[in-house]
Amino acid sequence: MSKHIDFLSNAGEQTKAVHAGEFPDPVTKASAPNLVMSTAFVADADAEFSVEGMEENESWLYTRWGNPTIHQLEQKLAVLEGAETAVAFASGMAAATALLIHLLRAGDHAIVSDVAYAALSEITNGKIPELGIEISKVNTSDLKAVEGVIKSNTRLIYIETPCNPLLRLTDIAAVALIAHRAGALLAVDSTFATPAATKPLELGADFVIHSLTKYLGGHGDALGGIVLGNKEYLVPLRKKTAIRLGGVLSPFNAWLILRGLATFPIRMRVHEENALKIATRLEQHPKVKQVIYPGLPSHPQYELAGRQMRNFSGIITFQVENGKEQARRFVDRLRIIHYAVSLGHHRSLIFYLDSRNLLETSFKFSTRKQLDSWNVFAGEGIFRLSAGLEDTGDLIRDLEEALD
Repeated sequence: MSKHIDFLSNAGEQTKAVHAGEFPDPVTKASAPNLVMSTAFVADADAEFSVEGMEENESWLYTRWGNPTIHQLEQKLAVLEGAETAVAFASGMAAATALLIHLLRAGDHAIVSDVAYAALSEITNGKIPELGIEISKVNTSDLKAVEGVIKSNTRLIYIETPCNPLLRLTDIAAVALIAHRAGALLAVDSTFATPAATKPLELGADFVIHSLTKYLGGHGDALGGIVLGNKEYLVPLRKKTAIRLGGVLSPFNAWLILRGLATFPIRMRVHEENALKIATRLEQHPKVKQVIYPGLPSHPQYELAGRQMRNFSGIITFQVENGKEQARRFVDRLRIIHYAVSLGHHRSLIFYLDSRNLLETSFKFSTRKQLDSWNVFAGEGIFRLSAGLEDTGDLIRDLEEALD
């Protein structure tokens, strides 16, 4: 297996996406990965009943501890992200929560992006502080703001770039320097960017988190999440926290995501191509007030996007007058684009995010400067459009007919 991985170290991204973690079955000679649904595996007489005696992926005993299909997925993603190893979870939130609980203790301090995935924002507003962990929410694109809240007990900085839903970017390499100077670790949720755009570990991050439900799975039919990084941190994460909390990935979902990953680099090229053309067209539309897309020169951080992203991904946000009323028109008039949550699927999805609602439920700003940054990107509310793989002309026509 290690020879297989070593050989792929010099391969291209599409070759890695197809072959990493996969090999012909030694018994059946099957070329495609097996789906191993068994929860239990025949053990040797000296096998231990506690996970304490388990060596990392040495053998299979019980699927909550490890499973061949899940392990293949972890290997493939580790190669694509340039990580030593990976731990898969049942969802992106299960991955993020396990990492927070594993790393932080009562009395510790963590810095978290003031705008991030809503569920992550909400758990760091409530449940995590209830454990005696102090959380500071800052605009992590503002490096002085990050430095300004560093404390002697800061253990973790958690960023999301581009952040959901604003598409605001954070300079990963710069924040990594700040974290490490303070003796803290840096975790990056790279779900929007994906390894097609950004590899945070190469920029100094200690952990990368993905919702596999989005671009990496790519088909909107399988929940999953993953944490990637060095074995020094992730072997204990698996043994001490992931296995004991039990939020592990289903082998069936792992198999579906494996299948989706084979076309991941190809899909990301089309997502980006469609998104850039749609964003450019929307900027010209008289009913659209503002478009935010990292690949547009009008993005407030276009220069950083060019340095940090090799692919600008497929998410666009835009503002119109009377967004709530336009949302109703989209529900009634869109024929190709689905009015639905989530993103990164092969089909295009759009959803309206009302600023007043989000600022009441998810995002808690402590300064006027934080609110001003929100207003620059979102105003009174934004449509988040996930450009799928349909023909670009069809998507533009669908949007324009619904807008007009």
